[in-house]
Amino acid sequence: MITTVKEWLKISYNRIFLCVLCLLILMNVLATLSESGLFLQLTKPLFIPVFIMYYFIKNRFFSFVFVLFLLFSFMGDFSSVFSSNSSIVKFSSFIYFISYLMLIFYALSKFKRIRIDKVIALYLIIVVSINSYFIYELFSILKLQITDPIEVNLFAAKSVSLIVLTFLSFVVYLNSETKQSIVYLLVALCFVFSDVLHYISNYYIYNWSFVLLDRVLHIVGLFFLFNYIIGENRLRKRQIVEQRIATESSLALTRQ
Repeated sequence: MITTVKEWLKISYNRIFLCVLCLLILMNVLATLSESGLFLQLTKPLFIPVFIMYYFIKNRFFSFVFVLFLLFSFMGDFSSVFSSNSSIVKFSSFIYFISYLMLIFYALSKFKRIRIDKVIALYLIIVVSINSYFIYELFSILKLQITDPIEVNLFAAKSVSLIVLTFLSFVVYLNSETKQSIVYLLVALCFVFSDVLHYISNYYIYNWSFVLLDRVLHIVGLFFLFNYIIGENRLRKRQIVEQRIATESSLALTRQ
């Protein structure tokens, strides 16, 4: 694991990417410690545009599913900058829910030729059951704190979508155990814990450390997602080169 990180950091572009991550985290630390609501709201919509800018330095291709996820996620981040009324909050929650559905759709596309044996199935059921229990307990608490039933239902929808995303990512990881599957699982886990901390700090117990950890996990989740996209692009380019070589070889054999 340490060797893999060292090899990853040898690439200058990756070091720049890591510096961007650290800069965004520092900005959110300052925003959280200053307890400025406006500063906190203004920093969050920066995450996706900044990462996209550095992504396009050496990459030009985006999967359409990821384009939709980033678009909806940015809309959710940006919608609460200038207003925090109930309608905006509900709209933001709904948009985040749609963005998570995009990640679920992509995870489902990785289910080709996946076989789940009984041990893995039992392990998955236990893990998902534990997570579902904690989400249900939080849901029960929020029902007492939030008077708007639509907002409570949106929390439930987001939570269920994140549980499904984690479950699918975990299945893919257990069956392939590749670097890419680990990164995608980390993306799902970061978004799960970030969302839970967001609701805890806003509707149950406000603590600046919860707010900070929520933001950091969200940034790290996006960081892992962009690294996953970059990794997928490399695999795609490699497949294109291999197909081209195979085609050229078959044509050469045909000519002979």
